[in-house]
Amino acid sequence: MKLCIVVGARPNFIKAAPLVTAIKKFQKKHKDLTYFILHTGQHFDVNMSDVFFDEMKIPRPDYQLDVDMGTTHGKQTGEMLIKLEEVMISEQPDMVISIGDTNSTLAGALAAAKLGIPIAHVEAGLRMYAKHLAEDVNRVVTDHMSTLLFAPSAVGRKNLEREGFPKSAICQYGDVMYDALLQFDKIADKTAKVFKELKLKKKEFVLVTMHRIENTYSVERARIILDALVDTAKDIQVVLPLHPRTRNMLKEHSLYDYYCEHLTIIDPIGYLDMLVLEKHAKLVVTDSGGVQKEAFYQKTPCIFYFDDKTSWKELVELGWMTEVVPKSKEQMYKQIKKALHAGPGRKGNPYGKGDAAELTIKKIISHLKGKK
Repeated sequence: MKLCIVVGARPNFIKAAPLVTAIKKFQKKHKDLTYFILHTGQHFDVNMSDVFFDEMKIPRPDYQLDVDMGTTHGKQTGEMLIKLEEVMISEQPDMVISIGDTNSTLAGALAAAKLGIPIAHVEAGLRMYAKHLAEDVNRVVTDHMSTLLFAPSAVGRKNLEREGFPKSAICQYGDVMYDALLQFDKIADKTAKVFKELKLKKKEFVLVTMHRIENTYSVERARIILDALVDTAKDIQVVLPLHPRTRNMLKEHSLYDYYCEHLTIIDPIGYLDMLVLEKHAKLVVTDSGGVQKEAFYQKTPCIFYFDDKTSWKELVELGWMTEVVPKSKEQMYKQIKKALHAGPGRKGNPYGKGDAAELTIKKIISHLKGKK
């Protein structure tokens, strides 16, 4: 039984880590179980890619594709598809594990589907019901090509059932990102450096991420968000690990130095440093789906700013997250200020017990061996 794990971006790396750990555990019993990691190169920067493999002890990818990422979604996905197909033809895996909602997720599933290779979609069933968003397109199309659908929550499972997917293909085992946090939380507390290097104090700073094209494609949109953060920084320190795309946009418009004067802007950081900052922040302000959940698992309130609603609806229902459509600096700042004084949400974890990865690999093995 040979498994191909397709990764390409930060969320993929994090979710792959507990899956690899589970595979290694099952290899003791199933001697014929092998795997290889196929990296599309979607995140190629050292701080956006290599650091995750180092910190999370994930084996280096067996294949790393040289794909032009500075282009359109279609061309990027197409180039991935061509090169993924070449590797899959050579390796002939018994199943491809496609994770999340990135272009790498879609390309991996497409390559496998064209070759008649069964697909397991980890993080299936999530919906924003927004066809203009690449992530939502990637999710839906990948789901429809997959043999096994691993939904992280009841919401995901119900979405799949409502859309007519066979119940026998749907598995609700929990969220592998929660597995990852449980696996690395204590390690992060011991080894992460950025919190101490910045001399931060617990619950006395706001942690921000900003990476989506929709929030960085125009300087006007970006300034609404960043100017609100500048106002926030008058009362509490604001820490912003800056995505390369956002940094380039600010420098292009000669704004980088200005925002550096008011915000604590740092280079992208690894998973362990991010866990510690999320844990000790008073508030997380993000446009990232993965960071939303990590903040929740760390019991830190969160603001998700975007034009469409989150696919992690449970976080809103439990009161841990506020959704904001950035329309003006004043409106954005008002929501941040309100969230800073709102306090924690309600108790509950709808994303499993921390054994999702193990149950996922067990199901895949069972499926490949022809067991029910």
